[in-house]
Amino acid sequence: QSLNKHRNHWQSQHLDSNVTMPKSEDEEGWKKFCLGERVYSGTDAVSDNENLGIDYIKMGFPPLLSIVSRMNQATVTSVLEYLISWFGEKKFTPELGRWLYALLACLEKPLLPEAHSLIRQLARRCSEVRVLEENKNEEQISALNLIICLVSRYFDQRDLADEPS
Repeated sequence: QSLNKHRNHWQSQHLDSNVTMPKSEDEEGWKKFCLGERVYSGTDAVSDNENLGIDYIKMGFPPLLSIVSRMNQATVTSVLEYLISWFGEKKFTPELGRWLYALLACLEKPLLPEAHSLIRQLARRCSEVRVLEENKNEEQISALNLIICLVSRYFDQRDLADEPS
């Protein structure tokens, strides 16, 4: 609701010249845009002596309001689908978590059937990853819990909610 309230303001703001959003159907482009080439290509090494500022091409663009407010529901659903398919094969990263949260915040209710299916798939994948998380990384577990909670409670998918213990 807050996002919708401020959408007009953020849409009127100019994007930085280095921000070029991919077309809605460009799956690879969106994965690189959101996650950065470093995560996308699987090279976790931070390149040497690049302290001259943040290289968003390598690091991925954060889900700024000025970016996500320009996305219509079809684009939000498409990008969510791309990132969930990525997450189905790869590990959870902070960049992925930030984007998933932002895209969930942009989803408008009532959901389209495709979006319903996507968010259910996302919650199930988060549950799988949470169970498999051997070293119990608290930050990662918290992020996964938040996504599961949002899908189950806010989007009324109660069967996917954690049972209170």
